Amino acid sequence: MSVTALRNARVLTDAGFESGLVVLVEDGKISALVAEAEAAQRAQLVHDLQGAYLLPGFIDAQVNGGGGVLFNNDTSVEALRTMMRGHRKFGTTGMMPTLISDDVEVMERAIAAVRDAIAQGMPGILGIHLEGPYIAPKRKGTHNDAKFRVPDAKEIGLATSLPNGVTLITLAPEQVGAQIITALVGRGAIVAAGHTAGTYEEIRMGIDAGASGFTHLYNAMSPLQGREPGAVGAALEDADTWCGIIVDGVHVHPASLRVALACKPRGKVFLVTDAMPMVGADSPSFDLYGETITAIDGVVRNAAGALAGSALDMASAVRNSVRLLGLPLDEAARMASTYVAEFLGIDDRYGRIAPGYQADLVALDERELQVIGTWVAGEPE
Repeated sequence: MSVTALRNARVLTDAGFESGLVVLVEDGKISALVAEAEAAQRAQLVHDLQGAYLLPGFIDAQVNGGGGVLFNNDTSVEALRTMMRGHRKFGTTGMMPTLISDDVEVMERAIAAVRDAIAQGMPGILGIHLEGPYIAPKRKGTHNDAKFRVPDAKEIGLATSLPNGVTLITLAPEQVGAQIITALVGRGAIVAAGHTAGTYEEIRMGIDAGASGFTHLYNAMSPLQGREPGAVGAALEDADTWCGIIVDGVHVHPASLRVALACKPRGKVFLVTDAMPMVGADSPSFDLYGETITAIDGVVRNAAGALAGSALDMASAVRNSVRLLGLPLDEAARMASTYVAEFLGIDDRYGRIAPGYQADLVALDERELQVIGTWVAGEPE
């Protein structure tokens, strides 16, 4: 098996950025981090990255669409391939295709497509994110409340039926109750609170029942107020749960995101895009539930003016975290990779540049932090 060397880069390791290290890739994994002299002896193929930043590949836990495809509208293996291709050019090497609230039959097809894609070894597909339909009408966002329901035992089985990947379910704790949350978690799902009008006490109930995260913090959830902390207050107070955030300068004010970073322990806030089909595509519009959704000046809204996902990509989310939130690049990069992997429970093989980890990598140029190369399981693009 040939060995590939990625040299002349500032490599993000657990210790921070390190120069003079060469990343050796063999059989789709990182085999070693070595000095130049050793790399010259061991590698058959060498890539000179000319001083670029080399980061763990970005992992996006909330991808509704990309490359012109909306997952709800095309629940096929080929659609997943197109979505992944659309996002990879922006540094995403792993994603959770996200199904917005829909009928049982659509859920069945979506889970089957993800199962088949993973079984076929499709690069980058890590599992499925079911965003709804177990959510609150008062915080529905652009979801169709005609699709909302409380799952029975049969549907709990369906929602947790993916055999070969991660299942993430966004729900409103007050809509389903503790017993259902516990049942979902007991069957291996990761549960996040989102699209919820729940009180602080109802959200705490959900956490105690097994919910471990919050979907797009601040958006589509009961706000923090002096006499009613709501979902946001519960999220910021709890030290053990993770929070996904959309850093596009539109969904949440940067000051509010800085508050979240100050409240949560390091490693408990990660980046998501909530991306729609226009990422990696030419058209700014798509159809959802029979309604045309359009991005204007990069902001995606439905006809009523409500935000309807985003046109954000992960590389932009990382840049925005540096420029809008004042984070150092290494921390922004970990929020796009390491911390997401920890939330999804795949941090034993994804999200770090270390021996034994999958060789999912992204290189950014020094000046503008633009993506200049990606590797998925060691394969470059």
